[in-house]
This record gives sequence, structure tokens and C-alpha cells, in this order.
Amino acid sequence: MTSRDLASMTAQPIAHRGLHDEPRGLIENSIGAAMAAIAAGYAIECDVQATKDGDLVVFHDDALDRLTVQAGRVGARTARELAAIKLRGSHETIPTFAEFLAAIGGRAPLVVEIKSDFDGAVAAARRTAELLSRYDGPVVIESFDPDPIVFLRKNGAALGVAHIPLGIVSEAAYGASDWPMLSQQQRLEMTHFLHYPRTRPDFVSWNVADLPHAIPFLAREGLRIPVTVWTVRSREQAATALKWADQIVFEGFAPSF
Repeated sequence: MTSRDLASMTAQPIAHRGLHDEPRGLIENSIGAAMAAIAAGYAIECDVQATKDGDLVVFHDDALDRLTVQAGRVGARTARELAAIKLRGSHETIPTFAEFLAAIGGRAPLVVEIKSDFDGAVAAARRTAELLSRYDGPVVIESFDPDPIVFLRKNGAALGVAHIPLGIVSEAAYGASDWPMLSQQQRLEMTHFLHYPRTRPDFVSWNVADLPHAIPFLAREGLRIPVTVWTVRSREQAATALKWADQIVFEGFAPSF
């Protein structure tokens, strides 16, 4: 971790899944949405998840249905199969993470969120590290799941990513309706940030709907680590968020600060 890496993360607003705009054919997590964010001077947040053959694609949902004309789980397809699937409302296809990184080429700060099934698997974290160890540009890694962050914290030097800051994405509560995959122990650990001795995050990204909240407040004021907030959808919400955080992850409007 370096202070410069964290400074680049909070220097400008972070476009949630890129600067997507569906009417213009710019779909979330697409290369086009990333290019739009670069052109507008924003940082970029993206989601990565594992494919059937152990690669990574840039895609948020665990199912294809919402964003493509196909159905089924992303993890049931190979990277090559997924890269042939068009994003709904666009001429673009689902990008692999390698293609996404090549397109950005270090031109904007990048926040990479590792998606998981909360089952202890770390293959996606390992592949993320493999690709980012060769990437030349400002980047941080985050996840809701403590396990990938613990894995990268322990093995960062061996994987060539010890210099990349690691963060936890979090919120105030993890109800069964929104988080059915979590065990009771996982709910307890994540709600109360009990994973901290294992994860030791360099930054925290918190749900804007839960502010103010003791955990991000103590992280920022007590531990002196940056806090970002997600997902901010108006200038008014942004103004409130920045009373409690260092930067916003936004969509649906154009921040001007």
C-alpha cells in the first residue's frame, strides 16, 4: 500500500460500473462505459467474477438475464463463451478482465470489486492478482466477502500485488432476503466488522443509505483510513455523503467536484 495509491482513489468521483448510460448504448461494466468515464475525468469502479474455466469477466450479476438476451449463471460459461454474448442494448459483448484492463491502460484510477459466492473460494482473487500484477496504473481491490481480501492480504507479496490497497465493501445489515447465501456466523462477522483483525482493510466503502454510521466514522476518524460511499444517485445525496466520507461512487448524474 502507498499513500499515493489511496490518494488517486479518492481524488475524483468514482463512476459506478463505469459511466453507463443505457439510452446511449453504454451498458454498465462495459468497455464503452469505462471509456466514457475516462473522457469525463472520473475514476472507474468495476465488478469481476470467475468463469467456468477460471478466468475473469467484468460483470456484476451472477446471472446473465438482466443485462443480456441469454440466461443462466455467469460461472457456468467459459470466458470465451461469455465474450461472445452481447450486452442488451449495445453492440458490445461481455469483456474479460484482461481486455478491460488493456482498454483502460492506466488512464484512470480503477476500483476492482471481486464478486463471490461467500463459499471460501479464492480463485477469483488469485486471478485478479495475476492480472493486476502486470497492470501499470492506479488500482485498488475490494470485496464484500472478507475471504478474498484475507487471501490477498496474506499472499500479496508472493502474488506480486502487495503494493495494491485492499478494501471492504460494507453496509449496516445483512438480512436473509438480500443475503440468502450467508451463514449466521457470516452475518454476525460482516455486520459488526469482526473480520477486521483478518482483513485489515486499507479503505472502506459503505452504503450511503446507512450514513451516518459508527463503523465508517471510526474507520475514517480513528484508523485514518479513507471511506468511499456507494451508490450515490444525486448531487444532494453526494453533499450529504461527503460529510462522512472521502469520495463517492456514483451513477445517474454527473458530479462536478
